[in-house]
Amino acid sequence: MTLSMYQACVPVVLRALTNLTHVLKKGEAHAKSKGVTDEVILQTRLIPDMLPLVRQVQIATDTSKNAVARLAGVDPLVFEDTETTFEQLYARIERAVEYIKTFTPEQIDGSETRPVTIKTRKGDQKFEGEAYLLHFVLPNVFFHCTTAYAILRTSGTELGKSDYLGNA
Repeated sequence: MTLSMYQACVPVVLRALTNLTHVLKKGEAHAKSKGVTDEVILQTRLIPDMLPLVRQVQIATDTSKNAVARLAGVDPLVFEDTETTFEQLYARIERAVEYIKTFTPEQIDGSETRPVTIKTRKGDQKFEGEAYLLHFVLPNVFFHCTTAYAILRTSGTELGKSDYLGNA
């Protein structure tokens, strides 16, 4: 059986975003129990030169929703990066999830060689669909979800591997 581009992308990013919500809810509960405000925990970083928790979530959602749209050959929906509370982050994740769910396998399957160009700080990066998904999208989604997990874990939230992985 062949693994399709849709199967390699959509269920994977949806699971990552669902698990990210779970991790964030545990982090929020822990912060509240310690009297830590959303503002403080959402601006927490692992080290000064890394992005804060709020940006990790924003980038994970952007990378996920943008990937699905680009693989489908459409312009991605743009989200403003204005979240300052956990509730706003949950809404952002849910909005990304709902957007991703609007795409069908027929829109994404066959995108292995579709040209994808993304703008980065270093300039335009050009990919074919398969390389974009496997070598850029998935590593980035997991990096930012893992970093969000690590920020919350180092802040004292009781999290384990099963929180990150979710239900198999």
